[in-house]
Amino acid sequence: MALRVLVVGGTGFLGHHVVTELLERGHRVTVLARRPGPSAGHDGRVEIRTADIRTHGDPTELLRGHEGLVFAAGADDRAVPPAPAHRYFEAGNVTPVTRLVTAAGAAGCTRAVVLGSYFTALHRQWPELDLPGRHPYIRSRVEQARAAQRAAGTAVAATILEVPFVFGSAPGRTPLWAPLVRWLRSPLPLMAPPGGTAVVTARTVARATVGALEQGTTGERPVVDENLSWAALLSRFARAAGRPRPVHRLPPPLLRAGLRATGALHTARRREPGLHPGSLAALLTRDLFLDPAPCLALAERPGSVADALAETVRGCDTALPAVRRPGSSGARSR
Repeated sequence: MALRVLVVGGTGFLGHHVVTELLERGHRVTVLARRPGPSAGHDGRVEIRTADIRTHGDPTELLRGHEGLVFAAGADDRAVPPAPAHRYFEAGNVTPVTRLVTAAGAAGCTRAVVLGSYFTALHRQWPELDLPGRHPYIRSRVEQARAAQRAAGTAVAATILEVPFVFGSAPGRTPLWAPLVRWLRSPLPLMAPPGGTAVVTARTVARATVGALEQGTTGERPVVDENLSWAALLSRFARAAGRPRPVHRLPPPLLRAGLRATGALHTARRREPGLHPGSLAALLTRDLFLDPAPCLALAERPGSVADALAETVRGCDTALPAVRRPGSSGARSR
């Protein structure tokens, strides 16, 4: 059955891939964005609406005639807003989801997917770390998941996809990994702490999103293609960037010292990051791994992390020609 789906944030990185997957599987798509993006039209096959869901009067009218809703927007963990940071993350992640899912039920839209964060899964795994109490961003994601389920009630089948580090690219967008690609191509040594992380490709996130809509699933579902140590991830990324070399061990005390210095700088500027540097080392030196089974049930097959890393590098090279390639002149951008 073809669905008509409203994708909030459809001009963003993950939103672009979700829209592409929906179209490839025969669904009709409406994109809601604060402003049109470089790939918003998808060759004219997508209806584009511009509005800020945080201030839009009544989101119910935006959802009428749609069977599905995808929230692919919100505030991410890189933001460093003025303290207290929770207000910023609540406004970006919790309030719009509450409004949208509530409106979905009122409009007869029966399926919803929220692209969340894998920190909610890690919080379930290690409640003793009190991640929501220590990190405003994680608090907002935990509250976002609860708000979505509460607003959905029995009227909407709501799924929260718990997304870890994502690789891939989208037209007209500079990958967030561009600074890392610069480092990988520099003469500086590569160093990684103990521990590791789950990683996922943008295509897998898109497949899982559409799978959840089509199946009408509910609850929190982690999405993951591979679980890798930080050293293995850096090594693969360096290979994709054309400069493979050894990755050395970063001692945890050195990591903690660097994070404390970053935290002191934010405090001096009266700003508060979504992930508090002082508590971050204890998390980053663990194995932040996810069970791949729930993802496979939605996406049907794993994505290629190697291909996604190469795509990420190509996206950086296209958007930022000054990201130095091996053998190039290394011209610097202005």
